[in-house]
Formats: sequence, C-alpha cells, structure tokens
Amino acid sequence: MNIILSNSSGEPIYAQIVSQIRQLILQGELAAGDPLPSIRQLAKDLQISVITTKRAYEELEREGLVDSLVGKGSFVSGMNQQYIREQRYRLLEEKMKEVMEESRLLGIGFAEMVDIFRTLKEEQE
Repeated sequence: MNIILSNSSGEPIYAQIVSQIRQLILQGELAAGDPLPSIRQLAKDLQISVITTKRAYEELEREGLVDSLVGKGSFVSGMNQQYIREQRYRLLEEKMKEVMEESRLLGIGFAEMVDIFRTLKEEQE
C-alpha cells in the first residue's frame, strides 16, 4: 500500500491516511477481507506517530470501511458493500461530468460522445 503524506498540506496527517485508504477501497484496489498493515508497521513505514495511525484506522472503522479484530489486525470490511457501491457510483458521476465538460469545450455533441464511448467499449471486448 503506497501512502504519500504531505507536510505542506493543510490537511492533518491522519486525514490524509484516511482519504488515501478510502480511495484504495472505493477504487477496488483493496477488496473486502484484505488486511491493512498493522498500526505500528504503517506508523514505522510513514515515519509518523502510532497515535496518528491509530486515529486514521479508527476513523475508517467508524465509516464502516475497516474492521479491526483484537490480536488479528485490521481488514477491509465486507459489511458495507452498498456504501462502497454508492461512493464508487458518485466517483463515476464526477468523471462523467469532467468528460462532458471537456466534450463541450471541444465542441463534441452527445451523439459523437456516445460513438466514442461505443468504440472504446468495442476495443475492450
């Protein structure tokens, strides 16, 4: 798991960890049941306080994205699949809005956008 922290960001370190792990889960790079690094290991890898890492994991647990089992570690939750689906759907909508805006700037109409999308889909099959 590759987490990049920025000391110049106005966002607290624990929040940076939460948002990056959340993104990995929502993008499907971390699936239900996948283990997360131990709190101590992640703190060591990121060269930060164990307290900061613990706070990030607790926030992910409150969101229902992570389950922590005493003595076993923390794992991506399998219980909140509807939430994960809704969030991924929201991300898809945002990307589609970006594509629509770019198409508008290029003067591409809806029908042409559909043709481009159809061609890309055919290439994947």
